[in-house]
Amino acid sequence: MADDEQFDIDTDSEIEDEDNENQGSDDDTGFFPIDEPIVHSSQSNTTTTTTTASSSQISKQTRGTSDQSVNKYSTGTSTSNNHPQDNNFEYVVLTQDDIVKYMEECIKEVNEVIKLPSTTVRLLLHHFRWDKEKLMERFYDPNHQDELFQQAHIVNPFKKPPQLQTQLSNSSHRTTRRQISANSSSPSPSITITTNPLKPSTEQICGICYTTKPLNEMVGLECGHKFCISCWRCYLTTKIMHEGIGQTISCPAKCDILVDDKTVLRLIENPDVRRKYQHLITNSFVECNRNMRWCPGTNCTNAIKASYCDVAMVTCTSCKTSFCFQCGQAWHEPIKCKWLKKWQKKCHDDSETSNWIAANTKECPKCHATIEKNGGCNHLICKNQSCKYEFCWVCLGAWEPHGSSWYNCNRFNEDDAKKARDEQERSRAALQRYLHYYKRYHNHHESLRLENKLLDQVQKHMESMQQQMSWIEVQFLQIACDVLRQCRQTLMYTYPFAFYLKRNNHSIIFEQNQADLEHATEELSGYLERDFSQTNASLTELKQKVQDKYRYCSTRRKVLLDHVAEGYECDYWEYNENV
Repeated sequence: MADDEQFDIDTDSEIEDEDNENQGSDDDTGFFPIDEPIVHSSQSNTTTTTTTASSSQISKQTRGTSDQSVNKYSTGTSTSNNHPQDNNFEYVVLTQDDIVKYMEECIKEVNEVIKLPSTTVRLLLHHFRWDKEKLMERFYDPNHQDELFQQAHIVNPFKKPPQLQTQLSNSSHRTTRRQISANSSSPSPSITITTNPLKPSTEQICGICYTTKPLNEMVGLECGHKFCISCWRCYLTTKIMHEGIGQTISCPAKCDILVDDKTVLRLIENPDVRRKYQHLITNSFVECNRNMRWCPGTNCTNAIKASYCDVAMVTCTSCKTSFCFQCGQAWHEPIKCKWLKKWQKKCHDDSETSNWIAANTKECPKCHATIEKNGGCNHLICKNQSCKYEFCWVCLGAWEPHGSSWYNCNRFNEDDAKKARDEQERSRAALQRYLHYYKRYHNHHESLRLENKLLDQVQKHMESMQQQMSWIEVQFLQIACDVLRQCRQTLMYTYPFAFYLKRNNHSIIFEQNQADLEHATEELSGYLERDFSQTNASLTELKQKVQDKYRYCSTRRKVLLDHVAEGYECDYWEYNENV
């Protein structure tokens, strides 16, 4: 039954490939595409590999290689940028091909040390979120090596898996007998059909479709479960195309052993499914790597790889999108990632309903549940089953002292009513404060979206102005548009920043800088939206005005951001945590 243990469609190449695998992982030189046959590792060397390299030495080796790979991709569009507080922050832009090459390099680095097939190494790296040092540390811990492979859902390659046991039958040579994997947890194991117990079996029953297939059409993993090629392809296609699973496709027998890349890429023939699978693998690689981020630009497939993860603006050289490397959001200076995330959550929860709530509801004075009045009577009963408080809609005081005054409240000076009104006013004031900052934040967001379309209009103006000026001379309009977008984006994020600030002298200075920049930005926007052909001023005068205004805007923006940065360094800023 040695042939039964093989894991390949092409049985003629099994012996040659086993020899290559026993020599290490030299046959696994590439990740995409995989052309070599898939080989079951049960025939590989079962003795545990020993090495003189310690985990600390390996960590140093891998760390050094990783540091050198930041600026390696000359084929991709690469650039470097200095972090505003750390000149060591650098990044490169990686294309899809660069990402695959970098992933293969990471696999190769580990592969050269632990001498396992590249597909096994990739599954291990994915389990450790591509942290090579952590993988090395666990791999060379002899007390936890079995646990390592078990947690990664991989059969330990250093231990021979249980063989398919043959249960000899006392029946005649023409009887049918079953061979089921001794370690199978599958409800539908494959069944080997043998007409003569003394001769090797030539057929098996697929555990999914229950049809009899030749052995060379049966494929299995190292766990011993085998299924026909057709069922494998249907199963993998469903997982990849419909469920969007690439990294963690498990054996159909539900034994938790993961399907390796070789198996998937050899079985799947549909090019669309193969591309989707490769996309899922690379997408997971980028998302698991702390030092990599996908570019959020529209229809952009590039990724950014940085020397380390930190708050810094990175710019994709293909689509020119700038974003924060730490959180992946659009560049949001001056607010920090933590407060921006909190603000966005608050906007998502509150913005759509807050206006209606402010105009049409009040809070129960006792439990603070939001209540809408649905009749003319001022006698309200809270519908909260644990409250049932009765109060006056007008003064928010308890209803009992009102007596028979069903439609007119004359208890405006009651202490209890005053307390209730004070609580209500504080709640309303908090809501009004939020709406103040949200409306201005949203207004700048919409203005930024609309002004992104302004460039087309400006391009037409630049073309018409070339009749009197050279192309270089009209570039001041392009510069003005870039400055306008920068200022608008900065202003947009100043409002959530101010929303969480506690008021002090520095916050007052910040608001003054904010107002000055906002006023100058609106003037610059007005200049650029004019119809230049209708103005009475000469082009030279118009150019001077626009240049003066965008230079002033740029200067005021720098003043505002420098003041915020100084506040971060000197701890000027205090925050309201509970707003």
